[in-house]
Amino acid sequence: MRSGKAVLLLLTGALAWAQTPASPSEGAGVYLQRCAACHDAGIDRAPKIDALREMTPQAVLAALETGAMVQMATGLSSEQRRAVSEFVASKTFAATRDVAAAPIQGLCSSGPAPLGDVQKDPLWNGWGANSSNTRFQSRTEARLNATDIPRLKLKWAIGFPRDLSRNAAPTVAGGRIFTGSGSGLVYSIDASTGCIEWTYAAGAGVRTAPTIASIDTASGSREAVFFGDGRGTAYAVEAATGKLIWKTKVEDMAGAGITGSPAFYMGRVYVPVRGNDEVSAVQPKYECCRFRGSLVALDAATGQQIWRSYTILEEPHKTKSNAIGTQLWGPSGAPIWTTPAIDPKRNAIYVTTGDNYSKPTTNTSDAFIAFDLTTGKMLWSRQMTPNDSWTSACRLPDKTNCPDLDAPDFDFASSPILATLPNGHRILVAGQKSGVVHAVDPDQQGEVLWQVRVGKGGTLGGVQWGSATDGQNVYVALSDMGRIMLPTTGSGGNVFGAWEADPTVGGGLFALRLKDGKRVWYAPPASCGDRKPCSPAQSAAVSAIPGVVFSGSVDGHMRAYSAKNGAVLWDFDTIRKFDTVNGVEGRGGSLNGPGPAIAGGMIFFNSGYAAGGTPGNVLLAFSVDGK
Repeated sequence: MRSGKAVLLLLTGALAWAQTPASPSEGAGVYLQRCAACHDAGIDRAPKIDALREMTPQAVLAALETGAMVQMATGLSSEQRRAVSEFVASKTFAATRDVAAAPIQGLCSSGPAPLGDVQKDPLWNGWGANSSNTRFQSRTEARLNATDIPRLKLKWAIGFPRDLSRNAAPTVAGGRIFTGSGSGLVYSIDASTGCIEWTYAAGAGVRTAPTIASIDTASGSREAVFFGDGRGTAYAVEAATGKLIWKTKVEDMAGAGITGSPAFYMGRVYVPVRGNDEVSAVQPKYECCRFRGSLVALDAATGQQIWRSYTILEEPHKTKSNAIGTQLWGPSGAPIWTTPAIDPKRNAIYVTTGDNYSKPTTNTSDAFIAFDLTTGKMLWSRQMTPNDSWTSACRLPDKTNCPDLDAPDFDFASSPILATLPNGHRILVAGQKSGVVHAVDPDQQGEVLWQVRVGKGGTLGGVQWGSATDGQNVYVALSDMGRIMLPTTGSGGNVFGAWEADPTVGGGLFALRLKDGKRVWYAPPASCGDRKPCSPAQSAAVSAIPGVVFSGSVDGHMRAYSAKNGAVLWDFDTIRKFDTVNGVEGRGGSLNGPGPAIAGGMIFFNSGYAAGGTPGNVLLAFSVDGK
């Protein structure tokens, strides 16, 4: 799954309609004719219309004019964009206000406190907790052990006023939480109380986990926060104050963005880039496709580009025309949705890639790739699924821009984990949407060490956002979300492929021995009971501390499992309303995307995921003492 695709599908159908004058009263007809195929049917986890109703028209318009849908809105008049926005939100501009422009609620009463010592205070840095992406926290940093976990209590909750999904991972550093939001606001939050120290307004939604590092500038050394937004801009701001240090556009192609978190090493920031050509391709007149995934190295102090390396070495060229005569391009795709892993020993950086968007296919899609840290030269590539050429058109009635009906859409959404075995040998591990976990040798050009199937796989299946390792085992959560196809229903009458989640299919947590992939234990998924809609799929990233593994589920539960045998030690149901410390109406929902950040005796995780699940807008903090 690329949950980014769900966000990028917002209003895709609506923007394909002819450019004729529109008014708010025409919005229903536009939706029935052009939107229901995606949003009533949940194509690629497109948010259902009930979830979109939670948005303000200002938020929808921002997606059209400055956000993920700007490419799809090309050529629409201002009146057309406003009409679509009001219908989707089911509110008028006059009756609502732009929450992004409203005063920030929940600011710390005494103003920003001094930033703690980032080098000494407990730290969960970036997506993977460290530059190897192990998503494992030592006992010293976690300040928790297995006996503490059953006593965890909610300490505070904070609400994000414009979020339908909380897919921005939290980072813990210097006594603060740093996290982004769908509105584009980046927050610095006091870890103990949940009050807001500062916010920074990026140019688009931010879902990357911020990365914290010290940089040397003309004004001296300071701690910086690095992150990227949904329009392909990377940022550095002061960790203490939120003041901008620099921002750099890393990709000019419309629709390009940053979902994987930047990685820092030796004065450089490495930024992974993904695109949305595969979503734009639902329009038969779209010239699919010219985007290539890339990794960009920036000077951490200035933001200046040092090198850019593409995942596909060949530039896209004209290939053939589709069935209605639209020019097609290729090769394309192989985006990087994930956070890179740094290997100082080999002076290398590792990424995993997505599928191709058009033909010809390449041997660098659905692959592990190694680049040289200094020069960006591609060192090696190891493909796991060949000939996977896929776009979102492959799941719509009009498949004009589907390059291959048989392609499985098995790209990587899991970041590579670099680990060292007890015998000193090193290993690179990642799960795939195919349902297979792969281990390759970073010291032997990615030679395959072992491969283990844990699920059936599929567009919504397999291993989604990532695993964790304690050096002995790798802990793998399985999605394999099931669909129940519905009869003719929905706003549009005859809705293609309408479905709801199957409450009996998906989920489960596996412990695989790191050295050879042998199964150590399996924890089956919990039952959804009477909850509807519900899925037991465990799509969210896994996090671990000594003796404990944390895995969230689309059913809204965060569970802690024994690392010894998979027994459930703690279970917290997040689908409920929350009293928030900032006074924003807070509600929990499905758990998907990021996993927990663990540091300093506390655990922090998001709740809410509108794409294929239950919306929500809260970040939750837990400790043994609770309130």
